[in-house]
Amino acid sequence: MEEYLRNYLERTPRSAELYRRAGAVMPGGVSHNPRYFPPHPVYIRKAEGARIWDVDGNEYIDLWMGHYAHILGHRPEPIRKALREGIEEGTHWGVAQEIQVALAEEICDLFPAAEMMRFGVTGTEAAMYAVRLARGATGRRTIIKVKGGWHGAGPDLSLAVHAPMDRPESAGLLPEIMAYVKTIPFNDAENAVRIIRENADDLAAVIIEAVGQYFIPPQAGFLEAVQEATKRAGAVFILDEVITGFRLALRGAQGRYDLKPDLLTLGKVLGGGMPLAVVAGRRDIMGLADPTRGLPKGSGVLIGGGTFSEMPLALRTARAMLSCLKENEQEIYPALEAKGKKVREGLAGAFQSAGIAVKISGVGSLLNTAFVDSEADCRNVEDIDLLSDLEARDRLFHLALLSRGVYTKYGGGAVSLAHTDADLEKIIEAVRGAAGEMAQGNFLSGRGKG
Repeated sequence: MEEYLRNYLERTPRSAELYRRAGAVMPGGVSHNPRYFPPHPVYIRKAEGARIWDVDGNEYIDLWMGHYAHILGHRPEPIRKALREGIEEGTHWGVAQEIQVALAEEICDLFPAAEMMRFGVTGTEAAMYAVRLARGATGRRTIIKVKGGWHGAGPDLSLAVHAPMDRPESAGLLPEIMAYVKTIPFNDAENAVRIIRENADDLAAVIIEAVGQYFIPPQAGFLEAVQEATKRAGAVFILDEVITGFRLALRGAQGRYDLKPDLLTLGKVLGGGMPLAVVAGRRDIMGLADPTRGLPKGSGVLIGGGTFSEMPLALRTARAMLSCLKENEQEIYPALEAKGKKVREGLAGAFQSAGIAVKISGVGSLLNTAFVDSEADCRNVEDIDLLSDLEARDRLFHLALLSRGVYTKYGGGAVSLAHTDADLEKIIEAVRGAAGEMAQGNFLSGRGKG
């Protein structure tokens, strides 16, 4: 570890200075906690395709890809063209515009579950409004989420994201709000259905990501069982597609797993690198936000959207993104599947050759590395957190790959269309070298050794 730290400090003096300055004006030196890692974050100067360059001139193959948003790579030409054209008309208007109608029609056409929709800016905002709509539609209070599920930092869902799962994620959250948030385990259909049934009388909604945190695939029948139990309880089934929407398939997890949510959220890939999110769903539920219905105060659902909702530039990039994905669907998604599979298999082989036990998980173009026995039954976040060496993943492996020109987060990330076969080979070779050093240095705790 000391050698990796020394190497990193020698290669990133400008980033170190920027972090020193940042610490004086931002808590922890960052504005979003995942962007911090010790001893200091990398400060990026530019990005292109599958690569990023830091302020010290170091080049990295990027697997973080803007929080998994850049499915075409950094700065793809269709997005740049949309921005060049859009900026000539204006950056922000704050009024209704033609392009929002066209984009909303496209989204509703792609997703059968999206009968109506509203635009927002962030996934956090979309999830917040989905919960509010569900409570408004049912007149009930309780929300069920998956342990380890992340739906942004809104107060209604800031529970059971990180261990210990039974404590709020933050100070400042009212206990009476948390009292109406329950949790179910991912990939445990029997217990998930039982908990849904036990809370059925006051259950407003179940919100779930189709692919679990650490990109754990859903076991056969799990999502269907949760969906059916939710609807039998008369509650709203909310599918969070902020990560999976347009990444797993053109129609997201709904298309891949044949799901029929009552409400859904979208973000990340949709915006083409600009801030854009969507809450969509059944007409009767979304109609609660209709200001023309004349509903008595307190009967309708307030969806504010924010000052920068329907930002023209974001709508333009979204239309450019959807156009590219729709026109090239038969080429893009098989290519992403193949790239993701190649990297996952390459990483597994690299660690196996070094005698280091890992479990590589992922779906489509998403991947994750956990330092745990590859034969372990890791159904969900709790299993991995209990069995794996998180220090090795989040510090040692991260720094080892940085020293070899690969930027990753949480032991994995997402490949894009811009990642070439040569890039993938370089990633695998970097992991092979890092794994060899980690094995020789005996850096891992007992949980990560083969």
